[in-house]
Amino acid sequence: MHYTGTIWRPPYEAASLLLEATAGCTHHRCKFCTLYNDLPFRFKMSPIKDIESDLQEAQLWGTDPVSMLTARMQGLDRPEHIRRAFLVGANPFVLTYERLMAIAALIGQYIPSIQTIGCFARITDITQKSDEELISLRQAGYDGLTIGIETGDDEALRFMNKGYAAADIITQCRRLDQAGIRYRFFYLAGISGAGRGEAGAKATAAVCNQLHPMLIGVNMLTIYPDSELYQEIQRGSWKGESEIEKYKEIRVLLENLTIPTQFAALGASNAFRFQGTLPEEKGTLAAALDRIIQNVREDDLQEYRKNLPHL
Repeated sequence: MHYTGTIWRPPYEAASLLLEATAGCTHHRCKFCTLYNDLPFRFKMSPIKDIESDLQEAQLWGTDPVSMLTARMQGLDRPEHIRRAFLVGANPFVLTYERLMAIAALIGQYIPSIQTIGCFARITDITQKSDEELISLRQAGYDGLTIGIETGDDEALRFMNKGYAAADIITQCRRLDQAGIRYRFFYLAGISGAGRGEAGAKATAAVCNQLHPMLIGVNMLTIYPDSELYQEIQRGSWKGESEIEKYKEIRVLLENLTIPTQFAALGASNAFRFQGTLPEEKGTLAAALDRIIQNVREDDLQEYRKNLPHL
């Protein structure tokens, strides 16, 4: 398989075929992000021949001796069919409609058991597609995009150089809703800075309540020395929240959400993992957050953050 640098995928894509369609990020200007700093380029597209070669290799996974043995150890007669592909890279949805359709056609040709195709997407990637193209992409299998909106706080979005505003999130995700393309959000607790977390959480809930995300996944802002945000802190132009403040912020976000969705903290940036369905399990999730806020020491949470080698 052709993979470049560290491969990032959401926790819920663990069973998906990871297929490299791009490497790096077209934007690569968010002040807090260091995920692609190890690459010698900002962004590149995978050659179609490499994607086809990877699909040919993946075709054999269900028939090789290791796969057969693993299946038997799991009590299965044979390996399960691959049902989903996840295109890796920071934002493969930026690819042109024609290229995304070509990739979908190759996936269908080589692994017809795959029913849906997901990937990371930026809000600005959606802007580049017409309504008709979005509908066609959904028909070709694109569904379950993961979008790092980070926040609905316009001040934080501007400061962090996200490249869009809260109104853009609403406009573009409504277009996904209309096309039938489902999506999950990543929320970044702490992005609004010290003293502004709860306001940022309320602004984010106001955005989400107008949309239909399958999941709102919470991540914790973790600041590394090679980030531009670290330099802003050194200059005294930005101050981060405490770890307990971040949990209070998440608690406010949860309380203000009124839509049915999954609410979760699953990634490595979270010292505590949780997941539940809203609105049914809002009380259970709120109680879990209250226990963290009331009983966990700030020093212990800071120690976890300090010793997190990478996300």
